[in-house]
Amino acid sequence: MTALALSTLAPARGETPESPPDTMAERVRACAPCHGAVGEGTKDPYFPRLAGKPAGYLHNQLLAFRNGRRHYPPMNYLLEFLPEAYLKEMADHFAGLNPPLPPPSPPTVGDDILAHGRTLVTQGDASRNIPACTSCHGSTLTGMEPGIPGLLGLRPSYISAQLGGWRYGTRTALAPDCMQAVAARLTEGDVTAIAAWLSSRPAPAERRPPPRGSYALPFACGSQAH
Repeated sequence: MTALALSTLAPARGETPESPPDTMAERVRACAPCHGAVGEGTKDPYFPRLAGKPAGYLHNQLLAFRNGRRHYPPMNYLLEFLPEAYLKEMADHFAGLNPPLPPPSPPTVGDDILAHGRTLVTQGDASRNIPACTSCHGSTLTGMEPGIPGLLGLRPSYISAQLGGWRYGTRTALAPDCMQAVAARLTEGDVTAIAAWLSSRPAPAERRPPPRGSYALPFACGSQAH
């Protein structure tokens, strides 16, 4: 390549490369390799979708990782020194995004297990004091503002892992920790069935969580004290 051609590619003396825009979208690009370019999630089932989840829920999770209540070293390290107000801005940013949900996961379990999962999600099991998932996460499973997440668009392995975390106390929430109380009553078979059925559900017409108070919860839950 000639010197003349090289000179056309290099910036003029004294010029500096253009700085990226100072926006939250630009700042959270570091999240994209794990959570997708617009928080839509990736093919790795253990890195969940962030987009469109309630801002209060996302803020709670960012605080939990920063303060060590949730344990995943890369997230603990990345958030360790970020102030709470900045975490709130991050949560608001991802909550405002609304990319399509991924296609449902084809079931890999039998019809009887799927039917059991459907029953637990939609009706619960009163004999074991297990409420329906829909009683807190809504009839369309899209959650509710400010702190209850939607349950669709997640892979069965991720759902199983999170329910396992609640069951064994490695994942906790603000008191009263209603998820830990409910998950402690589930068996391994229940978890498998719930994960299989939830992950096989198609996206509803409206993906966004409804506002606070859209329906009454069966009990007090710390995640809603936002």
